[in-house]
Amino acid sequence: MHRRPVALLAAMIVGLLLLAPGTAHADETPAPDTPSTAATPATPIDDFSDSGYSIAVTLRNSAERDAEGVAAPVPGVTITVTDADGQLVGSSPTGEDGSVNIPIPGKGDYTVELDTSTLPEGATLSGAAETSKTVPVRLKAPKAVQFQIGVTGIQGPGFGTELAQSLVNGLKIGLIIALAGLGLSLIFGTTGLTNFAHGELITFGGIATFVFNRGFGLPVIAAGACAFVAAGVFGWAQDKAIWGPLRRRGTGIIAMMIVTIGFALLLRSIFQYTFGGSTRTLSEYVAQRSREYGSVLIADKEIGIMVVAVVVITITCIALARTRMGKAMRAVADNPALSASSGLRVDNVITNVWLLGTALSGLAGVLLAIDQQVKFDMGFKLLLLIFAAVTLGGLGTIWGALIGSLIIGIVSECGPLFGVPASIKDVGPLLILILILLVRPQGILGRAQRVG
Repeated sequence: MHRRPVALLAAMIVGLLLLAPGTAHADETPAPDTPSTAATPATPIDDFSDSGYSIAVTLRNSAERDAEGVAAPVPGVTITVTDADGQLVGSSPTGEDGSVNIPIPGKGDYTVELDTSTLPEGATLSGAAETSKTVPVRLKAPKAVQFQIGVTGIQGPGFGTELAQSLVNGLKIGLIIALAGLGLSLIFGTTGLTNFAHGELITFGGIATFVFNRGFGLPVIAAGACAFVAAGVFGWAQDKAIWGPLRRRGTGIIAMMIVTIGFALLLRSIFQYTFGGSTRTLSEYVAQRSREYGSVLIADKEIGIMVVAVVVITITCIALARTRMGKAMRAVADNPALSASSGLRVDNVITNVWLLGTALSGLAGVLLAIDQQVKFDMGFKLLLLIFAAVTLGGLGTIWGALIGSLIIGIVSECGPLFGVPASIKDVGPLLILILILLVRPQGILGRAQRVG
């Protein structure tokens, strides 16, 4: 007995809910049999002032500005609004502030037209700007419509300016790649090992910089110096814990190369788990305003990055050429067996090579973190370009790695100027790598006997 009143009450509530939107909609839209107000040739504007719908136009002349740089209003310009059937809805001139608000009956598509004959002297529509615009109105609020007046087109930089800017950017990236490539070339030259975990050594430098900077509150320069030292210690520990024991056991180069692939996956997973997958920034040098040097824009941090890279590369090359340890490294790279028979402690030399090579790669990560941002896979994204640079210059040669890195960096940044999409700009350096290796398989400065 009690179910019928409940069911009846529920039916009434549902009926009211279903009828309410329909009633509201019927209030807003005229019935089909009612004569349309838009059929009148000229409808007074005030007829729709209570509808809540309107077209709002504000005209300002960008060619005339006040002392604060604000564009001057353009009064007295006639704005006309018609509906989708071409019937006049309203027409009114702009006021002293250059704005006008024309009420419209409701939702729909409306054409807003500017009468150019009413524009004051000196005010013209910009370029190929249209004198009429069709706009959809869906919300019960003023619909803003813009007409550009006095806007002059900004001419982009010429090809020479863009080329100079790309060369500077390519030089910066090339020097960062050169630091990492120098470390990779040292390790390959002395051990013959192609290290696929080299990208993670770069990431280690970037993340270590972030930890010292954000975690311990050190300035970025001090954090980068600490990260450089930490990367060297990390390379020394790697050789003592992994590569040294494998060498003493007589593990082949191919097997050790496979170990580097697994080690790279391990390190990348550890970085992602501990550091997180999001991109993070250092506390300083994040967004610097670029300074203009001729036609090239360079930020102070970019100059610092290039100076640091050039100084460190120069010191490393001088040390390899002049110091006793540098000569020992070059001797082991040329002939490990003969070096051992001459009394050199080859294992200690290789350990020092791992320390130096990893420190240089860590410094590349420091500079990359300052230039861009820190992410768990930042070094992995650069690994292909590093391999291309070292292979292009000649495997195991220091100067070849430097020359190859600069070529890769410059070609990568200049590619978009010659039609290469920016998303695949790394294709250019790889094509050049293929073409040069077809002519000279050992690379630019490589020796033929190193091939194979």
